[in-house]
Amino acid sequence: MMATMAIGEARSTTIGDHRRLACASLTDMYDRESDLFVFRVRRAGSSIVREGTSARYTAISLIGLAGERAEVVERVLHGSTVRKTAEHLVGRLELARNLGDLALIAWAGAAAGCATDRVWARIVKLGPDRSTFPTVEIAWTLSALAADPAAPAVLRERMCGRLLNACSAQSGLFPHTIGRDHAAVRGHVSCFADLVYPILALSQHGMTANDGDAISCAARAAEVLCRLQGPAGQWWWHYDYRTGQVIERYPVYAVHQDAMAPMALFAAAKAARVNVDAAVAKGLRWLWSSPELGGGSLVDADAGVIWRKVARREPAKLSRYVQAAASRISPALRAPSIFPPGAIDYEDRPYHLGWLLYAWPPDRAERWSGESDAS
Repeated sequence: MMATMAIGEARSTTIGDHRRLACASLTDMYDRESDLFVFRVRRAGSSIVREGTSARYTAISLIGLAGERAEVVERVLHGSTVRKTAEHLVGRLELARNLGDLALIAWAGAAAGCATDRVWARIVKLGPDRSTFPTVEIAWTLSALAADPAAPAVLRERMCGRLLNACSAQSGLFPHTIGRDHAAVRGHVSCFADLVYPILALSQHGMTANDGDAISCAARAAEVLCRLQGPAGQWWWHYDYRTGQVIERYPVYAVHQDAMAPMALFAAAKAARVNVDAAVAKGLRWLWSSPELGGGSLVDADAGVIWRKVARREPAKLSRYVQAAASRISPALRAPSIFPPGAIDYEDRPYHLGWLLYAWPPDRAERWSGESDAS
């Protein structure tokens, strides 16, 4: 692949175009020798180079590919299948570094029809129902439990309870970590992922177990998330777990706009029978024409890449640390934003494309775009 040096121009784009680009990009990101997807691709001069491999990103990519036609999967995996690659991943649990990796591997295995007993044995040993873990990893575990009929049912109820208990009665949001207090300077800061993955997991569990409390919690958090959406459709980055207010807006990630927000909101909409189409559409419009880029787009069709994010032009993520400290002093206090957004992160990671395919299966993409989607 060859990268253009300029940001992609805003153009008429559909979610079908995103799906086709995702499948093509995943094909380039798959490493046949290791049977894993790479960690990332990034721009290097006039070329795009691949770096590393990732079991976590492979699991997410397989979750997305599990809903694709066999010929699409065969092309992406260079002749292999989702099941074969998932079995290979389940057989190499030494690649899993934490609860989140194990949960995603279990989820991918279940989606592919693999035996997952060994994965769940490892997960149970970690004590995810009682020990301290990132909220994202607890949510992934619940999603995997909801997706896998062979998973321990008792654990599913306990993991759901952890998320329900962690959700703030005041803000409707979730903390960054579950299992310890939040007295640190950044202890009150939740990121976008801390909201999206619990919404998705509680919706999935709620529908699987007919759990009204889980569905209600997911629906409330989804409503809060939509209310906080930026004026041009941005899904902001950092929130105050105590109050539900935005702390720091940037960076805005492409994966949030066309993958993570849609998959969580669509799940909540299905479970709670509400409509989220306006918020999803607004998020897509930002990705296709961003005011931070003067109307340009992170979707670079010429390079065959959706670039990772728009961030502030600042040293060492300074704004998010300053805003966290200011809001810790007083929930209403914000430091002046002196660093303008507009810096582009010229990379992409396969988890973005895996979640994109998961959020937009062929039938949903066809209904949404009003066109026949032939990836």
